[in-house]
Amino acid sequence: TPLAKAKKAVHNLLTAFTQSLPLPTLLSTFTTTPAPLIHEHGLPTLAPFLGRDFVGQDGVQEYFTLVGELLGFEGMRFEDEGGWVVGDFGGGDRVVVVVVRGWARFFAKRTGEAWWEGFVYRLGVCRDRGEGIGGEGDGEWKVQEYRVWADTGAAYLALRGELSGLDGLGR
Repeated sequence: TPLAKAKKAVHNLLTAFTQSLPLPTLLSTFTTTPAPLIHEHGLPTLAPFLGRDFVGQDGVQEYFTLVGELLGFEGMRFEDEGGWVVGDFGGGDRVVVVVVRGWARFFAKRTGEAWWEGFVYRLGVCRDRGEGIGGEGDGEWKVQEYRVWADTGAAYLALRGELSGLDGLGR
């Protein structure tokens, strides 16, 4: 069913994160057509990956490269599928939206300051129609929209080396 295929696409993305799979594997979980979109909510002046749209496969690669240059993570995990909020929007261009919570310990690579946080992904999943034989794509369900809500304040402070002075955080 389309819903089962969409959930499998979400599992593929989450597995790429929890197993720290290489960037090409992560990129393969996103559509080519329609163009994927990534947006991590936050004030753009706090970090170069916040508050703007990254569009297309090049945009997806740029986003994850920027994040990967500045931040690392460990112990990433996600709630079980039973905790997901799922909306199935049928029709010709069917989209399934999945909201999932995750947790991880993040650290700023330059300063070494770290923090635990919970975050939320809103994932729009649909059939990939791009770059296959005849431009039809493989029809595989993939992530087309990836929106993130996370602790941008902790990231900002850690990137500046100012998190560790706050009540025992950042160690």
